[in-house]
Amino acid sequence: MAEETEKLRELIKRARFVLFDFDGPICRLFAGHSAERIASDQVRWLEERGLRGLLTEEERAEPDPHAVLRAVDRRHPGSDLVAELEERLTQQELTAVASAWPTQYADPLIMTWHAMGPRLAVTTNNSPRAVNRYLEGRGLDHCFDPHIYGRTQDLHLLKPHPHCINRALSAMGAAPSAALMIGDAPTDYEAALAAGVDFLGYARNERKAKLLKKAGAACVVSSLEPVLKVLRGQA
Repeated sequence: MAEETEKLRELIKRARFVLFDFDGPICRLFAGHSAERIASDQVRWLEERGLRGLLTEEERAEPDPHAVLRAVDRRHPGSDLVAELEERLTQQELTAVASAWPTQYADPLIMTWHAMGPRLAVTTNNSPRAVNRYLEGRGLDHCFDPHIYGRTQDLHLLKPHPHCINRALSAMGAAPSAALMIGDAPTDYEAALAAGVDFLGYARNERKAKLLKKAGAACVVSSLEPVLKVLRGQA
């Protein structure tokens, strides 16, 4: 426990710029609006257009709407089809904001970190429109404004590509060595590694923790409470 706390102290001490993934460390976006159902809707939408053969059997069963979107983009990059599918996903994410669950301790952590001086950004594979709507609803938008870097039409640049992290670093004038990324998926870790940025893993369950550790993440927390305590000098 003391060793984990020391790791956190070191990460926090170095961080002048903090990059949050959105769905996971800030909230559970699809808590009340199932991501699996959205993925199924995407598959059905393609099938209704006679495009069933565009996906493999495995891809049709995929519970992650981002994975379905990527699969279509690999076959038809930059197409109107991909643009329409991406916009449909964005609309679903905007709907999901209303029933999203705030991650425990995320709001006070964000507000405390912002008040202490480091600059904050969101670097995510979700739509920046959904991120903005959520943050505005929680009164947190001023903590990040204007640094929200989310999904664009260039889907090959989604994490694990470091594109959104590099955009944030460039816009904030941040050296990678002065930045910390907080994410809950191996793709977050891989993107941070590629960008040369420190990484803190957040895992709300043991399955996610195992995936992050298997990917190589050295520091993983199951709650944001110890991060907040270290930040406040309480640990």
